[in-house]
Amino acid sequence: MLNLAITCLVIALIAALLGFGGIAGSFVGIAKILFFVFLVLAVLAFIFGNRMGGVRA
Repeated sequence: MLNLAITCLVIALIAALLGFGGIAGSFVGIAKILFFVFLVLAVLAFIFGNRMGGVRA
């Protein structure tokens, strides 16, 4: 998920450098949404992983 957000951000930066403002804005919006979804899922996994015992090495 984080890789997809970073990929969208890189595509947006390249599109902005080439002058495609609308496309760059769209990809930045997608990258922001994916990043926040990743953060929420990571926090939930951390909380519920610890609560349920998780995997012990």
